[in-house]
Amino acid sequence: MLRFDDRVAIVTGAGHGLGRSHALLLAERGAKVVVNDLGGALDGTGASTGPAADVVELIRKNGGQAVASTDNVATPEGAQAIVRTAVEAFGGVDVVINNAGILRDKSFGKMTVEEFDGVLAVHVRGSYLVSQAAYPYMKEAGYGRVVNTSSPAGLFGNFGQANYSTAKMGLVGLTKTLGIEGARNGIKANAIAPIAWTRMTEALLPAEFEAKFTPERVSALVAYLAHDSCEASGEVFSVGGGRVARVFVAEGPGWKSDDLSPEAIADNWAAVMTEQPYVLTAGDSMKAML
Repeated sequence: MLRFDDRVAIVTGAGHGLGRSHALLLAERGAKVVVNDLGGALDGTGASTGPAADVVELIRKNGGQAVASTDNVATPEGAQAIVRTAVEAFGGVDVVINNAGILRDKSFGKMTVEEFDGVLAVHVRGSYLVSQAAYPYMKEAGYGRVVNTSSPAGLFGNFGQANYSTAKMGLVGLTKTLGIEGARNGIKANAIAPIAWTRMTEALLPAEFEAKFTPERVSALVAYLAHDSCEASGEVFSVGGGRVARVFVAEGPGWKSDDLSPEAIADNWAAVMTEQPYVLTAGDSMKAML
């Protein structure tokens, strides 16, 4: 059994749904957990101490160790407070699960700047701020695990979610860069793109998804990615309904000419659009251009 004894984990957005499931599983397997949740509505408005406190109570009832945090991930002060809670309660931080998120769905033409910025603030800025606040402790320890929460909407797009999709794809870039920069200090970062029946998705998914696409079927992957035995870093994984798959950004072989022009590109568009054989890294892409 993969255990987390003596590991300290921060789980944001842990009052409901996926975050709650992640926190319960990590605590069940020995982790000391900071349960962070602002306690607001799906659109980010309002606040309540109830959701985080309820999860902490359940963890303690089951014999685990946990403390609550209702700080806001989207502010530097809030992110620092979350990490400070972990350090003061448990002596450090080993794992950060960035799960906090909100929805403000609206078709692109009707979306306001506030609706766009608000979603990015929680998903992207929040993940950045909490990870950065924890980073010095991980760096000093020579160990760390970060799991970010992307989405199929970010990877493939979704109607009415320009803000959410942008945020979730932004987390892919953050994950890959953190995986590169953290390597020398034993810090690994990965992202998940989950499909699960939660209060955030119940209005979007068919009712028949509820029984199969449970949060617990996502948390199993999160726990593995957060474990010290996991060697993957800078990767993205699709997960839901019992299936786990690697998701990757690839570049086709393309078409190259020393006499590039709009007309030449148009004439060779089929070659530009060819997918196989693909390259996977920026370095491979540069080599193909030479």
